[in-house]
Amino acid sequence: MMKKTYLKIAAASLLAALVVPAAMGDSNDANSASVARNLDIFNNIYKELTTFYVDTIDAKKSIETAINAMLDDIDPYTEYIPASEQDEFRVLATGEYGGIGSYIMNRTGDKRGVYISSPYKGSPAAKAGLRPGDRIIMIDGDSVVNWSSDSVSSHLKGQPNTHVHLKVERQWTQDSIIDFDITRETIKVDPVPYHGVARGCMGYISLTTFNEQSAQQVKDAVVELKQNPDVKFLVLDLRGNGGGLMESAIQIVGHFVPKGTQVLVTRGRDKQSEKTYKTTADPVDTTTPLVVLVDGSSASSSEITAGALQDLDRAVIVGSRSFGKGLVQSTRPLPFDGLLKVTVAKYYIPSGRLIQEVDYSHRNPDGTFQRKPDSLANVFHTANGREVRDGGGITPDIKVEYPEINRLVYNIVRDHWAFDFATKYAAEHPSIPSPAKFEVTDEIFNEFKAFINPDKFEYDKVCEAGLKALKDVAKAEGYMNDSTSIEFERLERLLKHDLSHDLDTHRSEIAKHLAQDILDRYYFQQGQLEYMVRKDEAIDRTLEMFAKPGEYERILGKPVTEGKPAKSNKKKR
Repeated sequence: MMKKTYLKIAAASLLAALVVPAAMGDSNDANSASVARNLDIFNNIYKELTTFYVDTIDAKKSIETAINAMLDDIDPYTEYIPASEQDEFRVLATGEYGGIGSYIMNRTGDKRGVYISSPYKGSPAAKAGLRPGDRIIMIDGDSVVNWSSDSVSSHLKGQPNTHVHLKVERQWTQDSIIDFDITRETIKVDPVPYHGVARGCMGYISLTTFNEQSAQQVKDAVVELKQNPDVKFLVLDLRGNGGGLMESAIQIVGHFVPKGTQVLVTRGRDKQSEKTYKTTADPVDTTTPLVVLVDGSSASSSEITAGALQDLDRAVIVGSRSFGKGLVQSTRPLPFDGLLKVTVAKYYIPSGRLIQEVDYSHRNPDGTFQRKPDSLANVFHTANGREVRDGGGITPDIKVEYPEINRLVYNIVRDHWAFDFATKYAAEHPSIPSPAKFEVTDEIFNEFKAFINPDKFEYDKVCEAGLKALKDVAKAEGYMNDSTSIEFERLERLLKHDLSHDLDTHRSEIAKHLAQDILDRYYFQQGQLEYMVRKDEAIDRTLEMFAKPGEYERILGKPVTEGKPAKSNKKKR
């Protein structure tokens, strides 16, 4: 109890310390006195604790806990970044780091440890021969069997041209223990892992993050795709893209709209902090029909891009409603090389709407944050006069309802059954068809079914659990007699889980995960994306739209010209 109280006081006092400049700037003696009192209280409490508390207090840990408790109470995006954690922060912005170039993952249970998950194409890890499924057991002579993925990651990273020695365990091969000497390089995280012509007429671009490389990568992809006469329209896929640099989003919007177009207005705590952002470069393409794909994980810069292109009637948005983050963060330097990433403004896209869903300045009585209900959304208008609404992210022009993942499929992914099968399959098959032709055949699917050990496979048997609960209620309510008992027994036989039957029932969904894991072994992330474009519901809906003459223009509120898309009649804003 003492520790919790201490942390609350520490958090409140540290908050007071951070607002000193604002309080002093207001020349408010009462506020200044309050700040001084809180700082004094905090200093004295900490002094008393370090002097009299029964156990030794870890100063660094306690203060950081207090800081994080305070910042968590403000919003999820305001955070303290000590010097020791800034490398990861810089990687997100620059897209570069020194290392071997591979995703890794932690596993628990009988296969615990840190594993190679997916090497980047062309990376030192890939060139050395590391494969998905390799379990890292030693780094530079030190056993890492019980290390966390963070610890392993920090040892794999390092200055370019330095060396690291790995010992891994590889299943389903004759030599299960393999040594690798790898020279670290500057790894550039490719924000556009795949672009190409898909479905015969579509120029597809996958953008996974907004870093310093993103705008140029998207530009290069658009230029290349425009040179292909088969490309009739472009698709920019922002699904799963959590955002990144705001400036990168503005530059990408600028590829598709005239130079000088207003993309964004940010507003902070006072009128003087308002800033307007316009495109500053000549566009790459202002006429080719454009579709942007979004989902519930498209956030921040993804929403700036999609929302601005929607408001300017430059693109049709397809998918499910985006995340709803309309806040801007900036970094402020702190003593001892620390950084404070702090929310400094809200952003407003061209129609004037704010897409922020959660109001972090107010809490519900139970302590949760308030979400703006759809019924209170305000109406705004796009360049062509279409109605759009604020709050709760970007609502697509064409909505795609993605089914919830089945519990059986969820556990296949969670417990790495598909991942491990793909590792075994790759060890036994030196090659497979290209992503454009690969399919999970009956033979592959039956191999997967045989690979699963029913004694080790776990998943939530909802029907059986629900039936048991109903039986308990029937007994408690006095309805359990001979006739109801017979009916329950009949239901138990009908609803008894059959793993083989359940796998067949959900084959289509399982096959997508199997295909992605298998293709990653041969063609990396690019191969996964190229395959999924062939099986994508949002792209199916996009093609349906273009199959209807004039539908694209109708959605954007443009005049319809038979036979080809109408030229843009956007008004300058």
